[in-house]
Amino acid sequence: MSPRVREIQQIVATTDVHSALGQTDGMLSHLSGLRGHSLIADCGDFFEGTGYYQLGKGSLEREILTRLYDVLVPGNHGWPHYFEDDLHPITICANAVSEADGHPLFERVRIVRVQGRRVAVTAVIGPQAFNVIPADQRAGHHVTDPATALREVMLTHHHLVDAWIVLSHSGLDADMKLAAACPFIDVIFAGHCHTPTQAPSRIGDILVVKGRELGIGYAYAEPVAHGWAAAMADFPTTGPVPAALAPLAERIDSIGRQLAEDLGALAEPWTDGMLDRRNLLTHIVGRLHTGLGADAVIVNESALRATVLADRLTLEDLMAIEPFGNQLVHATVPEPFADNLQGLLEDLTHREGPMATAPTPLPDGARTVLTTNYLADTFLGGRTHQAGIRLTDAVLHTLTEETL
Repeated sequence: MSPRVREIQQIVATTDVHSALGQTDGMLSHLSGLRGHSLIADCGDFFEGTGYYQLGKGSLEREILTRLYDVLVPGNHGWPHYFEDDLHPITICANAVSEADGHPLFERVRIVRVQGRRVAVTAVIGPQAFNVIPADQRAGHHVTDPATALREVMLTHHHLVDAWIVLSHSGLDADMKLAAACPFIDVIFAGHCHTPTQAPSRIGDILVVKGRELGIGYAYAEPVAHGWAAAMADFPTTGPVPAALAPLAERIDSIGRQLAEDLGALAEPWTDGMLDRRNLLTHIVGRLHTGLGADAVIVNESALRATVLADRLTLEDLMAIEPFGNQLVHATVPEPFADNLQGLLEDLTHREGPMATAPTPLPDGARTVLTTNYLADTFLGGRTHQAGIRLTDAVLHTLTEETL
């Protein structure tokens, strides 16, 4: 007997899970149940953000995606994973191309039947998201204008489909503009937003919807009589994991036990509450400036994440605060800013977001800066040498008031 063909009733999309696998049983259980009648999609950044990624090297996330998902959008976090043999076939993107010949890096569109309608599922990554991928990871790659790319795909396939669904890793504001520029779209599933959950927005006849991030929830859309309806839901906090996924759930639990390691008591300013990452980073750059004798220190605020702390620091806490494994390095100030560190700071802030610096004001004569390997390699033309300390170490020493 041939296997039963899935009868797809709706499209389900997660976004920005960021390796938040601490309470995954409910997500695994629920997605397994939805899969029987749903097309399961992810809008990017499933990888990176917790110790589960750092200790598991992406293997846990990869297995979840290959076992439960049908289509993926490449995110700026974990960009290289989408080129792996098992993930590349299920990754779609209309506007990511080879810099050499303009050939698409991924399949541009997937056509599926949803309640009998022929539906084109396509995807885009926004230029801002693409440009913050570490430079070495996106070498030889390029993104075109999302709206232009979507119009090109539509002109090629319009006679084959009845509806258009776009998975976007661009940010909510960009998706609103995309909806206005591409009125043929029916639903945009948004990602890369990092905004509070809100009800689906409507731009003309187009619905823009986003599920809750960090594995908390998802968005879904389904055909109705005269178009589409969309909504959001949360995953249950727990649930029965299918037997086929039990070994994966045990591997997740095993890493969770490693992450429970106690690293010591937190110093008084950092206990019992939500961490202020700006305040922490300000302390860190000041300590680095005096402790390592650097002429100037510039660190991007996005290198750290906020999390709730108690009175003791665990390995999970530490890896949640600094989830990216940044090295601290010395880098040469780019020539256009050789005598204008304030200008360099403004340029970096424009491209990457808020920075923490020391000393204040920055000295104009400094020719090198102490920074993260991410800033050095992506925006400063590379590092000159390692500083001999990781950002994770600086976080640990600062939170526990140990000497750098």
